[in-house]
Amino acid sequence: MSAVLRDVVEDDIPVFFEQQNDPEAIEMAAFPPREWEPFFAHWQKIRRDDSLVAKTILDGDDVAGNVLCFDRDGKRYVGYWLGREYWGKGLATRALAELVEELGRPLYAEVSTTNIGSIRVLEKCGFELVGTATEHDESLGGDIELLVMELVG
Repeated sequence: MSAVLRDVVEDDIPVFFEQQNDPEAIEMAAFPPREWEPFFAHWQKIRRDDSLVAKTILDGDDVAGNVLCFDRDGKRYVGYWLGREYWGKGLATRALAELVEELGRPLYAEVSTTNIGSIRVLEKCGFELVGTATEHDESLGGDIELLVMELVG
């Protein structure tokens, strides 16, 4: 079974919304969910921004999640979100590997130290630890420790 990436279509956004509201995923990723209107507006902005790469991850005909590449502070970052029912199938690794193959280097990712699955996905795709960062988010209980990872090769 291979990950298939395609451009995001509007019908994917409600699925992404439900996936980002999963309490276990929120806790693991240390990433706060958005309410529907801000979430929808955020995805409309993503879809209009030609400097971003945003793809839907498919498992067969099912929308399994999404993977992105975006600029922040002069660096290119990748991120992804996978619905919990698709965890442990290798989809995130295959989707990220497929995406980064098309992108220039270096690429960066920030991942919560509690997100062991995502750390492993990044490592399998060639990302290496280059630093740490701390973000503060009251909705998640305060400080969030992040690993900063880089893909150079």
